[in-house]
Amino acid sequence: MSVVSQTIPQLIAEEILARTEQVIAAITLLDEGSTVPFIARYRKEVTGGLDDTQLRNLETRLIYLRELEDRRQVILKSIKEQEKLTPELEKAILSADNKTRLEDLYLPYKPKRRTKGEIAKEQGLEPLADALYADANLDPEQQAQAFVTGDVADTKAALDGAKYILMERFSEDAELLTKVRRYLKQNAYLEAKVIAGKENEGAKFQDYFDHSELAIKTPSHRALAMLRGRNEGILQLVLNADPGQETPIRESQVENIIATHFGLNFNQKAGDKWMKSVVQWTWKIKVSMSMENELLSEIRENAEQEAIRVFAKNLNDLLMAAPAGAKATLAIDPGFRTGCKIAVVDHTGKFLDNATIYPHEPQNHWDKSMRTIELLARTHKVELIAIGNGTASRESDKLAAEVIKACPELKLSKVMVSEAGASIYSASEFASKEFPDLDVSIRGAVSIARRLQDPLAELVKIEPKSIGVGQYQHDVSQSSLSKSLDAVVEDCVNAVGVDLNMASIPLLSRVSGLNKTLANNIVKFRDENGSFKNRKDLKNVERLGPKAFEQCAGFLKIANGDNPLDSSSVHPEAYPVVTEIIKQSGVAVNDVISNSEFLSKINANDYTNDKFGLPTVEDIIKELDKPGRDPRPEFKTATFKDGVEALKDLKENMILEGVITNVTNFGAFVDVGVHQDGLVHISSMTDKFISDPSEIVKAGDIVKVKVMEVDIPRKRISLSMRMDEQASGKTGGAKPGAARPGQSRSVKGDQKPRSNNGSNNTNRSSNNSSNSLGGGAMGNAFADAFKNAKK
Repeated sequence: MSVVSQTIPQLIAEEILARTEQVIAAITLLDEGSTVPFIARYRKEVTGGLDDTQLRNLETRLIYLRELEDRRQVILKSIKEQEKLTPELEKAILSADNKTRLEDLYLPYKPKRRTKGEIAKEQGLEPLADALYADANLDPEQQAQAFVTGDVADTKAALDGAKYILMERFSEDAELLTKVRRYLKQNAYLEAKVIAGKENEGAKFQDYFDHSELAIKTPSHRALAMLRGRNEGILQLVLNADPGQETPIRESQVENIIATHFGLNFNQKAGDKWMKSVVQWTWKIKVSMSMENELLSEIRENAEQEAIRVFAKNLNDLLMAAPAGAKATLAIDPGFRTGCKIAVVDHTGKFLDNATIYPHEPQNHWDKSMRTIELLARTHKVELIAIGNGTASRESDKLAAEVIKACPELKLSKVMVSEAGASIYSASEFASKEFPDLDVSIRGAVSIARRLQDPLAELVKIEPKSIGVGQYQHDVSQSSLSKSLDAVVEDCVNAVGVDLNMASIPLLSRVSGLNKTLANNIVKFRDENGSFKNRKDLKNVERLGPKAFEQCAGFLKIANGDNPLDSSSVHPEAYPVVTEIIKQSGVAVNDVISNSEFLSKINANDYTNDKFGLPTVEDIIKELDKPGRDPRPEFKTATFKDGVEALKDLKENMILEGVITNVTNFGAFVDVGVHQDGLVHISSMTDKFISDPSEIVKAGDIVKVKVMEVDIPRKRISLSMRMDEQASGKTGGAKPGAARPGQSRSVKGDQKPRSNNGSNNTNRSSNNSSNSLGGGAMGNAFADAFKNAKK
């Protein structure tokens, strides 16, 4: 076992700010098949209270370090078989703490095709290379004459061979590569230039046609934009290791690093010119290209990780949005020519009825549509009207408002609901099985109604990537994105809990310890035997064994079952603790639940034992006080301004209320009810400096914004959350010298970049297409953000 493998828990403990024994305990549980939600909630004593964020980071890091350890063993075995493993090399390999360092050490011993340096060694030129390297006073031409043989035609061939030998030796030095890599990371500039003749085709990338900025400072959205430009054949990307170098006479800093590392001092000695050419070739031919590829890959990887983090944060906020609750709901999926599709669901989300109305152009059956909505609302005792926020949404909102005004006795409320991903669900395999006889458009309306009742329960039916609350999600590693988003969904579902007798297969499959097969089996058992009466019945479900029961039971809730505790988050394994509390207090379990006065007097320490420690007992008491409590916020809705229904209705300095639909690194997108999201740039969010918009807002937040600029031809809206910021013509409220949202300034040398452009591949289901992809006052921040149309 290597040094690193012995300290994996210690390394992780330092990174997640925990004790080594906590990490060891968590790793043991994960290896035994426990899930992060289960460990975080029901094994606090074992892990010392590690939360779900720490556990997710631990899980990710554990996978990386174990892969590192496996690779380490492969490398050690390979070098041993070559009989080249020295004690010093073995120690270096055992102490390598990342994959890059490990591969650097392995580079000289890695099996490779026959190189020019190896051919030169076979020709007997290594002594020449060693001699010239050891003594710069030797004349290379004179020394090379002794090596001219049948295989070596002349002194030039001999010196070239010696050069290849030294170049390979230098470029495979792990310590040198570490130094060069460190220098490049801190000093190299990322430069983008348009490929000749691609100017018109790549107009949307025009901010990067001649762009340069310090690579280490390049934000995620700009890096991904440039990488996309390269992938589409519009841009050339290079890393400039010597920014500001105007003439070839100026020495390369990396070449100086190479020379210094190998103790080479050039001061007019006989061999200096030749040795200097060796250094130059080492950098330009051997090291430069591989380092550029490596660092560009690292920039891409870091940018992807940041984009995935942003998507995951937005998805979490969206899934944890406040539910309207168990109320009969009428949903309107709005449209003009094809009409508005209506679906009615009961308080459990069960489909009841549907209709199609044509209140808008060209039919204009306004009164008839009002009567249809009224009839459906009366018949099914509807309490909520959910209106999809796509095409004709504001017109349909007006229709619902007139119905509510005309029928006050119905006590209806209307809410605008995001359609994001509804079309994905309606055409899915699950939707076709759930509603085989319904048209896909009606299925979409059902989804809109249900997501108002419970966003989490409905959105889990849609592939997370299709919900569209990320930036550049199509440009990042899809496997990494899916893994991260799946973890978010799992955490959200288990944080809220699931009604065992109402949950769908997609929702059940996200519960700790369950999968699609077990979820199907649960629903099948439910259909054949009726509602679950207690959690113990889960043990009768096909293929649901003891481990799966342990992992899932606490997250599955049963309302009005045989045991009142089954409606809480108290795990069945902890029921004996509640039994003991009841036994000692002499009261019935129903008299304990929600009895805050009684529970406040209980001393948790009195009920701890070898199996259940203080954290678990305290959690049990909290849960008994508020059983089945929902961690999601109180339900609120934004009120869109009357008369503001389209882009043409917006005026500069207008104050509006809106809903945050998406948060990116460069700002937040806000729905203000005009079928087109506006952008609040990060600089317009607050008077204080912030590095991340998520410090201020999250998806689903209701905010007050001011209109700064409206570009009708390109369907772009610039907004501000700073009420003191003033619009001024087309430049809005931009400060002198500051880049407007989306603008970029190319920089050279030591000049600092000030660009804040980027794009956002969102699947907003409003009419968010944008025909103009050029630059302009609002820049490329909008370019891709609105290119995806409704369905």
